[in-house]
Amino acid sequence: MSLNFTHLIGRLHDQKELKRIVVVCPNDVHTHRVILRSLKEGIASFILVVEEAFPDVVEPIRMEYPDLVKVCKSESVVEAARMSVALVRNKEADVLMKGTLNTDVLLRAVLDKEKGLLPRGRVLSHVAVAQIPSYKKLLLFSDAAVVPRPHLKHFEAMLKYDLAVCRNLGIDEPRVALVHCTEKINGEFPHTLGYVILKERALNGCYGALHIDGPMDVKTACDAHSGEVKGLDSPVVGNADLLIFPNIESSNAFYKTISLFGNACMAGMLTGTMAPVVLPSRADSDDSKYYSLVLACTMSEMRILSYIL
Repeated sequence: MSLNFTHLIGRLHDQKELKRIVVVCPNDVHTHRVILRSLKEGIASFILVVEEAFPDVVEPIRMEYPDLVKVCKSESVVEAARMSVALVRNKEADVLMKGTLNTDVLLRAVLDKEKGLLPRGRVLSHVAVAQIPSYKKLLLFSDAAVVPRPHLKHFEAMLKYDLAVCRNLGIDEPRVALVHCTEKINGEFPHTLGYVILKERALNGCYGALHIDGPMDVKTACDAHSGEVKGLDSPVVGNADLLIFPNIESSNAFYKTISLFGNACMAGMLTGTMAPVVLPSRADSDDSKYYSLVLACTMSEMRILSYIL
């Protein structure tokens, strides 16, 4: 089991071949630091797609690592995004990472129906992984970035994607908490009705080996004493590996809160795509961006999983 990000980095050190990362518009010093750290750690090689207006911005990196860094030039930001997506789609790269271009520009290329990275009929989602000092293991949760108001199809897609990530991390029987403000099912909160269906499908073996329970609040999911006080008896209570949130507001607020007030180390990536896509926020720390890249490299075999799930 990968208990922390150090373990994930160690797994990449043991890989037979370096993961190939394409970074679109790496024009800022923070992205440069992540690239250089990855190169020094020996976990990846890079294709850097830059605009012709910034011909020398990555030249020092290429000169320092001529065998591991390739530079491609594009006429515009839009072309850079399309070129980067094509490199991943054509299996010339394993992971796509965003630099300084706007997220919407990159997502238009990723979601292009003919030349993008999301197979037809698939749900695009996002998984975050947190290493929280006060928690005993990595904690995964969805969806803090993509799906505003999930309905059953979204919840099931999130669950399948995130379970694949859990198992790749070495969690054979993930413990999944379906998050709500109480333990009560209430028609005024439609997501709680969806939770009932997810649990029924899980009992029928639709998602493989796991423990799933809810609705429950985050404290109950991650603190055994809270469950004892409430008289709850479940393998998930106090021991959750994965939290499924009811909406983007709650999940995003959780992301920001534990990173700011809980000193959590964070990582995140898109799921559902043919290959992992890293979309760091401008406010993310260098460590967060690096750990996101580490996570994506570790999960790059999800290129295959995206067609299976």
